[in-house]
Amino acid sequence: MIHKFKQLGMNIVMDVYSGAVHIADDVMYDMLDCIFEPFTPESQCPEYVKQAMADKYSDDEIDECYAEICSLYRAGQLFSEDTYEKFAKNWNKGSIVKALCLHIAHDCNLRCKYCFADTGEFHGGRSLMSAETGKKAIDFVIANSASRRNIEIDYFGGEPTMNFEVVKEITDYAREQGEKHGKNFRFTITTNGILLNDDMMKYINENMSNVVLSIDGTKETNDRVRRRVDGSGSYDVIVPKFQKLAESRNQDNYYVRGTFTAYNLDFAKDVLHLADLGFKQTSVEPVVAPYDEDYALKPEHVEKICAEYDKLCEEYVKRYDEGRGFNFFHFMVDLDQGPCAIKRLSGCGAGHEYLAVAPSGDIYPCHQFVGNEDYKMGNVYDGTLNEDIRSEFERSNVYTKDKCKDCFAKFYCSGGCSANAYNFNGDINKPYELGCEFQKKRLECAIAIEAHKKMA
Repeated sequence: MIHKFKQLGMNIVMDVYSGAVHIADDVMYDMLDCIFEPFTPESQCPEYVKQAMADKYSDDEIDECYAEICSLYRAGQLFSEDTYEKFAKNWNKGSIVKALCLHIAHDCNLRCKYCFADTGEFHGGRSLMSAETGKKAIDFVIANSASRRNIEIDYFGGEPTMNFEVVKEITDYAREQGEKHGKNFRFTITTNGILLNDDMMKYINENMSNVVLSIDGTKETNDRVRRRVDGSGSYDVIVPKFQKLAESRNQDNYYVRGTFTAYNLDFAKDVLHLADLGFKQTSVEPVVAPYDEDYALKPEHVEKICAEYDKLCEEYVKRYDEGRGFNFFHFMVDLDQGPCAIKRLSGCGAGHEYLAVAPSGDIYPCHQFVGNEDYKMGNVYDGTLNEDIRSEFERSNVYTKDKCKDCFAKFYCSGGCSANAYNFNGDINKPYELGCEFQKKRLECAIAIEAHKKMA
């Protein structure tokens, strides 16, 4: 399977199964429209190809190009064979738990309009995780991680800084138990920044491998939806704190993470605003919300959003060339090696490698399933897991999803987000198709940017 597209003035051809990317001249780009799959190289260019291209190119150009296509085919870099499907069908993954998302606080000091977590309540009332529950979660992941050494712990909410002393107590306990059991814990915290102070920043820098800082872009964009309990905006409070924290981390191992909605379809300005504030690590993502919400993204927005990604792609490369570049999460792709086969097929590992723990100790497939009683998998206090739910997620991959079968992006999005699929379609194997459109556009931009860098 191949995918061809034009971006940044280049003719780009992607071979899906090998991962090879080619910058094609016009002859090859046009010839690939005339070649049918499965491709079988012949000793000379087929007559039907020559006839289709005769009005535009000479016989010598056509013959030379066809020979190059055949050479790439024989090298396994064009029209390559799908070697993943057989692997997926016979997959016995034997997953172990290697990451937990700890819901430190089912409460928040913001009332963001688009919050999937019901402004921090997760549809179950406001509560804080106790240190005892957090420690039980650490015991649980140690017991269920087999021989794996590296374990990820994400502190999430609501707003985890509302329960920061418990964050510290759990972190200390994890390090202590890690020493005893040969485990290396890495910690991430996500915060809206309202309560951040110098002591918290010092602790975060000393203990957190990564930090996610929530802000949506310009003051106008941010304060329209990310408001405090009293209705006031959050931008003026958080920006100087985030700038200070980013600088104290040497502009690495953090992300400013935003969300764009139907209110700001021109979101490129928000991404660039964050870059202009000095942030080098950014991620601004499309909101996922029911179509009846006034801020929701809908199918009629796809064309505008894709055009905005094109605009951002152009400016991203311009800034890179000028030596003032920044990293945008969705424009980052590894064309040299990329993720392993398992990661390409199954993605984030939600429900079998990655689990979320609520303040009660209840376990769910990921943070977006928390509060959904149909997907409650167990509790850290009894240490058990619902194996049927775990198996459902473990078996899910791009070959169990009909919509992924002919998609060129499937090994980069790994079938998309299971929670979004379930929330829109009631089935983790039926992808959220609006998200698919955005993912495909972002991947094209990312590939073009990487190609540009390699050719610079």
